[in-house]
Amino acid sequence: MSDTPVRPGRPSVRKLPQFPPAVRGLSPASALRLSPPSDTWFKPALSVVVASGLPHLTLLALGRLDLAVYSMAGSLCALYGHGLPYARRARALAGVVLGMAAGLAVSLVTASFTGSTAVLIAVGALLAAVQKVLCDATRIGPPGHVIFTFVSSAALFAPQRLDQIPGHLALTLGAGAFAWLVALAPALVRREGPERRAVARALEAAAVCVADPGPRNGDAVDPGPRNGNNAIDPGPRNRRAAAAAVHAAWRCLLASGRPTPVRRSLERLVVQAEAAFAAPGPGVGAADPERLRAWAARTRGRGPVPTPPPAPGTADELYGIDAERAVLRAREGRRAARRALLRRLGPGSPLLPVAVRTLFGCALAGYLCAALGVGRPYWAIVTAASLYQANLTLSWNRALQRTFGNLLGVLVFAAVLPVSRIGPLALVCCCLFFGFAAEALITRNYWLGSVAVTPMALLVLEFGGAHPAGELIGDRVLDTVLGAAAGFLTATLVTNRRAAGRVERALDATDRARAAAERTGADPAAAPAERDRARRTLTASLVELREAGDTAAGEWWQRALPEQRLLAAERAGHRTLAATAQRRGPTAHAPSIGAE
Repeated sequence: MSDTPVRPGRPSVRKLPQFPPAVRGLSPASALRLSPPSDTWFKPALSVVVASGLPHLTLLALGRLDLAVYSMAGSLCALYGHGLPYARRARALAGVVLGMAAGLAVSLVTASFTGSTAVLIAVGALLAAVQKVLCDATRIGPPGHVIFTFVSSAALFAPQRLDQIPGHLALTLGAGAFAWLVALAPALVRREGPERRAVARALEAAAVCVADPGPRNGDAVDPGPRNGNNAIDPGPRNRRAAAAAVHAAWRCLLASGRPTPVRRSLERLVVQAEAAFAAPGPGVGAADPERLRAWAARTRGRGPVPTPPPAPGTADELYGIDAERAVLRAREGRRAARRALLRRLGPGSPLLPVAVRTLFGCALAGYLCAALGVGRPYWAIVTAASLYQANLTLSWNRALQRTFGNLLGVLVFAAVLPVSRIGPLALVCCCLFFGFAAEALITRNYWLGSVAVTPMALLVLEFGGAHPAGELIGDRVLDTVLGAAAGFLTATLVTNRRAAGRVERALDATDRARAAAERTGADPAAAPAERDRARRTLTASLVELREAGDTAAGEWWQRALPEQRLLAAERAGHRTLAATAQRRGPTAHAPSIGAE
């Protein structure tokens, strides 16, 4: 496409090529395909083993292993927040522990007052919906609401007396406090570890974008032009991945607390990654992909953070982030964050249809299993709750993954059960092993992690005493199949008409952010901090636009998406990012890595 000038405000309405919506296919092979492991898979895996091991062994020594289900509720909190800087992680994990205890308290009190299966299922479905909305609104990240729902639903069907509840909650809070310490302990060794990993990912994504940028100046956007083999050109996808990684790195640095020399260098590295992806061009200075990869490797390692040359036109000591951090930490900034959270939870929230799906899907799954005489309908509730993702297509993929993984998992449970019954210590060791394996494998694909989660969940029942193996396996298979079927059926019946509206709002926000970035970029009197903040806002709006577009494209029953406007907004946004990066000055004369 030719490079025509783009005026501030709304993007050009010039006719663009029509591409089909980026709806993910329903191929089982695609849903079950393995991905490379996460670069931090071992962190939650080790954390949950340490956080669970000490409480389990303590209860084993006291001869009260039957209470391990309550301590485990607190220990599982160690799974959360591993992508957050430690200052933010401390607050987030405190909220997770309190939220876990609150859900458990509601379940225990309900179980102590009634034994009605119908009431218990209704409360379990309502808790699952609330937990889903809160986890999505707060963006706590993996493993999301599923752990909360697992704990609260299981507690609903455990015999309970009111006088026992304070002790059980104290055990959960104590284990949660220990999990909090475990998750924050690495800060004593490597204070900026999360920030370094986030910046390394941004550099690596920028290197991929520079090596294969696709059409220049953002001309092509999702789903991208087809190449000679009718495959989607990876260039636009690489550009979007780089934008998302840079945005995540800035968010991590903004949440990291007071500036340190290491964080200063990390900020400068993100500036270089941002300039590289905004106007990719291999082989020149900081835009050399090998140079970016070398920076990423050194940033991820334990040695000193590389110190790149400053981007011309930006003050070395600022890069705009201090001013933005000060705004966010001020009283008005905190109020704005609370207002944004309330908007995500309000009546017009795009999360509401998914919450309704969760409520009715979990209720239907629970009642269906209860009607068939299954003794543990909470398994069906958890299965249904685990299906609900951002859109219907992803929920279908998760239904396949959950069913396949659970069915394989019961076979693993049948094989390992004799070993676990050698003694209580063997049971504890088996649970810890499968807890580690679940977190180690789940980043490859959800079904692979479910192969380990299923035997661990079944072995937890053994803490209170042995159960017939055939009954456990039969119930789990029936609950899995019925829960997945009922959950997905509900997802197809409860439509999400708000997904397209979210795209419209994201388009308007992108238009405003692009106009602001062009205005500040063209204003010679604008402060460097203001230009950087406008550029980051535009990047964030493009990330939100792509997320909204992908979510809407995966919904089956809704009005047509504004494909032309979405394509034009992305193209114009990337052109503006390229223009602002070029105005900051060339980076071709940066010294080589060896000269630093």
